[in-house]
Amino acid sequence: MTTSTEKPRLSLVVATFLGSGLSPVAPGTVGSLAALPLAYGLLHFPMWLGFFAVIVLFLVGVWASNAIESSLEQHDASLIVIDEVVGQCLVVLLLDLCLRGAVDLSLLLLISFGGFRLFDIVKPWPVGWVDRKVKGGLGVMLDDVVAALLAVPVVVGSYLLYALASI
Repeated sequence: MTTSTEKPRLSLVVATFLGSGLSPVAPGTVGSLAALPLAYGLLHFPMWLGFFAVIVLFLVGVWASNAIESSLEQHDASLIVIDEVVGQCLVVLLLDLCLRGAVDLSLLLLISFGGFRLFDIVKPWPVGWVDRKVKGGLGVMLDDVVAALLAVPVVVGSYLLYALASI
């Protein structure tokens, strides 16, 4: 990939989430970890603004993923982690909405990370289907959004079962 023009350089910075996707080991996990401070920060704004930020990140991620895919001629290259960032932030915001006040913020970040990574790595239906069938930057970004949406009810349900068992 050439970095001689502004578009590839900017898209690389965005797609790798400031370079976290360049990790030689588990770049998706590193990208998700790198997203946690951003997700934490989003919790300190009105909820609508947090979701708006995730939508903007999603759209910018589609653009950056398209540019990197075109440059590398490879679908969903492992260095693209902006999709993990969006998925991780989405899980944190949705879990905060569902479990507000029920769990400590540190625990919220931990269970959001675990839940999201599980669904992103295993890719159960429909995550795997979206990953295989939806092409381009939209496909790169969308399978992580679906993974996030599947993780939330599983994490919330698990937490509720744990809470009921503790009574």
